[in-house]
Amino acid sequence: MTTGSSTGRHRLAYLPYLIPGLLLFTGVIGVPFLMNTGTSFTEWAGVGTPTWVGLDNYRELATDGEFWASFRHNALVIVGMAILPTMIGLVLASVLTDLIDRHFGPRAASALRACIYLPQVLPIVIAGIVWSWLLAPENGAVNVLLGAIGLGSLAHDWLGDPATALWSVMGVMVWIQIGFPLVIFMSGLQRVDPSLYEAAEIDGASWAQRFWYVTIPQIRPEIFVVLLWTTIAALKAFPHIFVLTRGGPGGATNVPSYYSYVHFFEKTDVGYGSAIATVLTLTVIALTIVFLRLQGRELGEER
Repeated sequence: MTTGSSTGRHRLAYLPYLIPGLLLFTGVIGVPFLMNTGTSFTEWAGVGTPTWVGLDNYRELATDGEFWASFRHNALVIVGMAILPTMIGLVLASVLTDLIDRHFGPRAASALRACIYLPQVLPIVIAGIVWSWLLAPENGAVNVLLGAIGLGSLAHDWLGDPATALWSVMGVMVWIQIGFPLVIFMSGLQRVDPSLYEAAEIDGASWAQRFWYVTIPQIRPEIFVVLLWTTIAALKAFPHIFVLTRGGPGGATNVPSYYSYVHFFEKTDVGYGSAIATVLTLTVIALTIVFLRLQGRELGEER
């Protein structure tokens, strides 16, 4: 009984330290989300008095083809911002740690890591403007380079063609996002026992075998964190679309976050925009719960 009471008092002692974070969460996330959800049940132009319409906005969403198309586009954005950067970052982290660091020293590995991470710290607006210049149909560096190496027939209006616009945006997203997984994975590899690699090498394992049987199993927690973080970032992707294509051409790069923005500020249909934002938020919360449960199950099985 005494032990239980002591444990309870120790737990209560931590509560005051949680209050600032709880207040910040309530003010910055909780209250705005509840206000947005309330607005989603109204018809409102942003000024005047909102008119209660109940579930009408959500019924309209259920039959809105452009809304569902934006979610399909967002699935490809997840590939460009989460899946591909995670895979490439994992391989690069292993190469820098297992090969570059061992053969050329930690300074070379750190320099390469900094170069790869640089796009992550650039303002997205600046990176987007630069890439819009590079991908310009006339005098863009990509098309000029293709012409210089004899592949001028491949020159294209990369961001202006509905068939290539989303793929071009995905390529830019991979370039921007790849630094984050790289840094997380290189940090995770620092806790892996070097003797595991040495034993595998003595047994004749190739680099690919060491990567598959040693590296990946040892940094599974980091993989879960990176996938969760980047997937949420992909679902909220807005500045990339806004700067590069503004959802065009013809809605080919439209995503829910940008679609919500259009209804909020361009069509002044705040209630409908709020409904889109609410659905997107609930999707993010659901995916977060799924990821955390999968991670907890994975760690539980390892123990």
